[in-house]
Amino acid sequence: MKNRDSEDREQLKPFLLAFPGPLRDQLVAAVLSGRKVSTTGLLAEYEAENEELPPVGERSALIDSEGREVAVIELTEVRVLRLGEVDLQHALDEGEGYGSVAEWRAAHERFWQGEEMREALGDGGFVVDDETWVVAERFRVLR
Repeated sequence: MKNRDSEDREQLKPFLLAFPGPLRDQLVAAVLSGRKVSTTGLLAEYEAENEELPPVGERSALIDSEGREVAVIELTEVRVLRLGEVDLQHALDEGEGYGSVAEWRAAHERFWQGEEMREALGDGGFVVDDETWVVAERFRVLR
């Protein structure tokens, strides 16, 4: 017999950071330690997957590289903005040790313009610039 808590977890959408591997492991560890309370994705990812933006208050299961649910997070803010509008506080709250928006952006550009992301988007020549739309999410760990 399942208890109610396990039923709730089964219904949660996965919250995936990066792709499985060392970067995802680093990001999940930052979330679990409390250093990472925000993340940024491409609006193009949502469009490519025909997925709606998540609403504030949505709870999701944080998934590690092994596919395990390691925490439940709740979205506290979702903003759609141009890449050139990302502010220092958001970059710092990503918990990856960035000291400036320029450092944050350089790391994100490498990731977003990397082979895995270009393949996921179905666009081998995908590039970002100041006008690229991004989704900035803020969250908290519930359990």
